[in-house]
Amino acid sequence: MKPLVSIIMGSTSDLPVMEKACQLLDELQVPFEVNALSAHRTPDAVEAFASTAKDRGLKVIIAAAGMAAALPGVIAASTTLPVIGVPIKGMLDGLDAMLSIIQMPPGIPVATVGVNAAQNAAILAVEMLALSDEQIAQRLADYKAGLKAKIEKANRDLAEVKYAYKTN
Repeated sequence: MKPLVSIIMGSTSDLPVMEKACQLLDELQVPFEVNALSAHRTPDAVEAFASTAKDRGLKVIIAAAGMAAALPGVIAASTTLPVIGVPIKGMLDGLDAMLSIIQMPPGIPVATVGVNAAQNAAILAVEMLALSDEQIAQRLADYKAGLKAKIEKANRDLAEVKYAYKTN
C-alpha cells in the first residue's frame, strides 16, 4: 500500500493535534504516512522530502507547524503537490502560526485550515483525492452523510428536553 497523503509535523509534540487527521484518513481508508521534519532543524531532509514527494506517488501533503510555522511554506516551495497547512496553537493562541502559513508569496500557495484543525485538513485532502477516485468520493459522501445524521439526531434529542417556556 502506497501513501496518497503525507502528514508532516515539525516535531512529535504536534502529534496530539495531528492524530485527528490520522484518524480521519484511517476511517476513510486513505493510505497515508506520518513523519516529523523541521524546516529549521532538518532543512535538507525537508527539501529532499518535498522534491521527491510526487515521484513517490503522494497526491497531497498536510504540514503542521507552530510558532514560526515555516514548514508548510518550505515544503510548498519545493513541490507542485497541494500543501495544506495546519497552524498549531502555541504562542498567541496559534495566531502567529496561522499568519505565518497564510502569508505566502505569489506562486507558493498553501491552503490553510483553522488553528489545530487537523481533521479539517484531512477532509480537505480527501476532497482533493475524491476528484479523481470514485471509491474515495463515496466514502467521503458517506462520512458527510453521517455528520448530517448526527446533527439530525441531536435535534430530535433536543426536542425531548422539556422546559416550562420552551416552545418547540
